[in-house]
This record gives sequence, C-alpha cells and structure tokens, in this order.
Amino acid sequence: MGSQEVSTVDWQGKHVTVAGLGVSGIPAARALHERGAIVTVVNDGDDERARAQAAELEALGITVRLGDGATLPPSTELVVTAPGWQPDKPLFLAAAEAGVDIWGDVELAWRLRGDNGRKAAPWLAVTGTNGKTTTVRMLASILEAAGLRTAAVGNIGVSLLDAVLGEQEYDVLAVELSSYQLHWAPSLRAHSAAVLNLAPDHLDWHGSMEAYAADKGRVYEGNTVACVYNAADPATEDLVREADVEEGCRAIGFTLGTPGPSQLGVVDGILVDRAFVANRQKQAQELAEVTDVNPPAPHNIANALAAAALARAFGVEPAAVRDGLRNFRPDAHRIEHVADIGEVAYVDDSKATNTHATEASLAAYDSIVWIAGGLAKGATFDELVTGAAKRLRGVVLMGADRALIREALTRHAPEVPVVDLDRTDTGAMSEAVEHAARLARPGDTVLLAPACASMDMFTNYNKRGEAFADAVRAHAEKSA
Repeated sequence: MGSQEVSTVDWQGKHVTVAGLGVSGIPAARALHERGAIVTVVNDGDDERARAQAAELEALGITVRLGDGATLPPSTELVVTAPGWQPDKPLFLAAAEAGVDIWGDVELAWRLRGDNGRKAAPWLAVTGTNGKTTTVRMLASILEAAGLRTAAVGNIGVSLLDAVLGEQEYDVLAVELSSYQLHWAPSLRAHSAAVLNLAPDHLDWHGSMEAYAADKGRVYEGNTVACVYNAADPATEDLVREADVEEGCRAIGFTLGTPGPSQLGVVDGILVDRAFVANRQKQAQELAEVTDVNPPAPHNIANALAAAALARAFGVEPAAVRDGLRNFRPDAHRIEHVADIGEVAYVDDSKATNTHATEASLAAYDSIVWIAGGLAKGATFDELVTGAAKRLRGVVLMGADRALIREALTRHAPEVPVVDLDRTDTGAMSEAVEHAARLARPGDTVLLAPACASMDMFTNYNKRGEAFADAVRAHAEKSA
C-alpha cells in the first residue's frame, strides 16, 4: 500500500479481539465497536481498575474477559494488541496458527486514518533507543513554528487513534514509535522517518539484538521522501540500506561534525543543512545556532538535527527550524537543571534508564559527581564506566543492582571515590544528594543519571527525579 493511499476495511460484523485494556486498548475497542465490529477485549489483569474499565466497555455492548489474556476467542478474524504484549504469548501463537492477522494500535490508527472523511495527514516518524520523545516534541515545535497544524503523538502518551479519528484536523503528525509498536505495524508507510540510535534494549521482548534492530528498521519501509539516519551510528545507516522505500526517497544523515552532502551537521556553532539545498556539493543552509537548542548537550543537538532533517524533508523553511528549537522546552527529568549551590550544578536526568542514555548524559559535562543505580534490566556497565572514568569526581550508588556498577568502577576507575548506600527506601535519595554535595568541588555537576530502571525504589523515573529535586532543594536551604 503506497504512502498516500488510505486503507478501507468493512468492519461491519467483523469479529475482532483486542488484547489489553489501557491507553491503547480502550480507544481501539471503542473505535472498532463504533464501526460495527463485534469486539471482545481480553486482559491479563483482573484488578479494581480493570473491572471499572471493563464496566464502561460492557455498557457499550463490548465483551470483556478479565484475567484471561491467553486464549483466542472463537470466530476471531483479527487481533489488535497493546504494544507491550510479548510476541510469544499463547494468544498470538494461536492467532498465527489460525491464520489470523495481528495488528498493533499503530497499525490500526494507520488503517483508520482518513476514515472520518477528511484527508489523512502524513506521518513524520521517529524511533531509536534514546531521544525519541525529545526529538518528536522538537519536531512538533518546528512544524508549529512553520504554521502547520500538528501534534506530537504515539508512544509519547497521546493516542494515535485519537489523533487520526478526532475532530481536530492536522496537516502533518510528529509520531514517536517504539520497537514494540513497529513490530505490530506491517503496513505503516511514513512520509519520512528517523532512527536516532541503536543500543541493546528490550531484548527480553524481542529475543535478540538483531530482532530489535529489525523492528526499529520497519520505520523506514515505504518512506517517500527521506530516511534520516545517525552518521555516528552505522547500524542506523545499515537499516536504511535494507529498507524498501519509494523511488526517489533519499538517505539523509545527521552528524555533530561538519556535514557532507545530503547531511545536516554543525559548523562553528551553527546547525547547517547540506541535504535540502539546491547545490548539495557547494551549499550549506544555516538553520539555527547551537545555543538555540535547550539544553545544548551533544546528544540533544543530535536530536535537534534529526528533528530539523524531518522538518526540512517536509518542506519547512530554515527560520521555522530556528524558531521551533528556540520555543522548545524539554520534558521534566531529561537533563533538567535543578539548581546551582556553591558553584556546583545539580542536574536531573532520571529518564536515563539505560546505559546508552547515561553515556550521552555523562558526555555532556566535564567533571561529575554521578548518582546511579536501580534495576539493571540485564545491563552491563564496563563500557559505560570506561568511557566516563576521566570525568568522574566521585560516584554515589543506590538501588538494588548498584553492586554491578560498583564492580565496573573497581575494574575501570579504581581511583574514583565511591559511596555505596546500602538502602533501597525512597529516603535514600536525600542521603545520596548529601554525599554527592560533599564530594563535589566548585565547577562540578552533580548528575542523577541512574543507567537503571527505577521500580526497585520508586513508582517510575518521574518520582525518582522529583525525589532528587526535593533533596537538592532541601540541601540548598541547609546551605543558605
């Protein structure tokens, strides 16, 4: 199916099983029911929240089976799944054996776009191990600065189904896509797409790094204008080479160095474009200054270049790229400056939940007291510590798997002082900040970049970041 074509499905009387309640499952069940499908929702959980959600759907005439997400209902002609459900679930194995298609929420949104009679907005899609949300929000800010009706949607928390079926009409959508979502989106064809980077993540779900990369690479399939890749990450360019794209679609690289033809990059503190100009061999178009990027950390400049590349692929003028980047404000807990106390900066990057994100975070500062630890999710830390050793003034470790980081520090940075907090209660953060403050010297940065998930101590990375900010503010009051 070509990029501009809109799929038409006769849903009347079609037996559809929706796997999972929640952010994607409920809108999917409603949308299908409204179109005449006979919908059955299956859900693993049977708690109070699930029962309340089920009651709302059952009032519409939708069948809900709680506590049974394994069995394929009889007569099922299509399964629509929430992105987090693993591919080896018995429900999916049964569907495959019965020859029943499995779609994700993104695939359903793609198939239903234009279903409300309006022209379907093209998608500019972003995936990658890290930086997706920031890049998509930067892209939306640039598109808005260009006067386009747009929204940042998808894995960012805004339902794609709501975007394509709602009353608001859009010129273009900035779409964040996870590897889970791409796995279940066989017919998605974006206008242009970017893979920001690739590092091991979610391997328990995908089964291997190769399968994870292949699912990320699906974002390039059928692109019409540009496949944007990271020149510093050859694996992303490999995915472009392997993609089956529309004739005339171009490979566009982004780099923190001087760009070659068909690339965006940085020259003397200026973000420049040598891809979407009349003479790529001899011309470079200024887009913005590095100082227009907030914050101007290296990995965030890379995010800005990827967003700019997608916007330029859509025909956005250079001034809108500059204005959009200036207008952009990052989400909380992403390299967020909390305070300066006694010439020491305190920075919250609680969102750095894996080693790849933490590597980028550590690279943004010259002298660091690093607060790290939590749930390692199978990660190893030797490469991370080796790369950061020269920048570390000291390290404060906390959380369930802190010993893994401590062992890597012993092997690769034995001279760096380490404070090991043998506690996993939420109050440990205050103690961590106090220890970090004692280790820090004027000009240092105390950086929360845990390289681990938060659920051993906190509900999520947001709560962990809030605990850090609260502890920093308490320390500032004591120091005043």
